[in-house]
Amino acid sequence: MTRESYDQENTDKLEKNIEVWEDLVNIKDLIISLTICSITTLGGYLIAPNEPPKPLLFGLIGAVLGFISCSIIIKPKRSFKYIEPEE
Repeated sequence: MTRESYDQENTDKLEKNIEVWEDLVNIKDLIISLTICSITTLGGYLIAPNEPPKPLLFGLIGAVLGFISCSIIIKPKRSFKYIEPEE
């Protein structure tokens, strides 16, 4: 792989991604994961009994379940490529 083709491929990827916390994130995957985590967290909170510590615990459990499901559904797209220096 030449340096020019690698730069062009990198430029194409940058146009589809945004930078969040110094990492590139696909906008579609970000929206999907935010939606899943919000629904599971709010769902856990809303189904909890109305006793003081339980809504917090159910909401936290919903957030963890949302995180686990997002990590299963959305796979990492990071790949490392070694470019040999031109002589």
